Amino acid sequence: RLGRSRHRRTADAPVSETAAILFAIVTGLVIAFQLALAAGAPWGDYAMGGAFSGRLPAPMRAAAVIQAAVLAGVAVVVLSGAGLVAPSLVESTPWLVWVPVALSGVAAFVHGQARRPVSLAIWGALSLLSALAALFLGVVLHG
Repeated sequence: RLGRSRHRRTADAPVSETAAILFAIVTGLVIAFQLALAAGAPWGDYAMGGAFSGRLPAPMRAAAVIQAAVLAGVAVVVLSGAGLVAPSLVESTPWLVWVPVALSGVAAFVHGQARRPVSLAIWGALSLLSALAALFLGVVLHG
């Protein structure tokens, strides 16, 4: 396929695509949540360890926008690694595929420490799923 990354010709390509799409869907949900927080949604109890109840203060709302932008960039890297979006990005800088693994791994660890059951159930599960999808893709690409 024209414009696809080199690993696309292997038997792992469909599984890599599935892992990347799964990562992108989960990340898209988190981005939507962050943007809702930035817009003033009263979900502070479910963000940043529940440090802010209700609407986040303005500086934390700005931080939510920055987090959404970073997450969007990370999702592009994962999709690039699977050859679905801008495959030349990861082909020219293959180490980039490990950035989502590291960030997702840290997020999974931090969210796994949540004291609130709902935070652990939602964010712990989503971040673990993202970390596993990113790790799988990294191993397939650079195993």
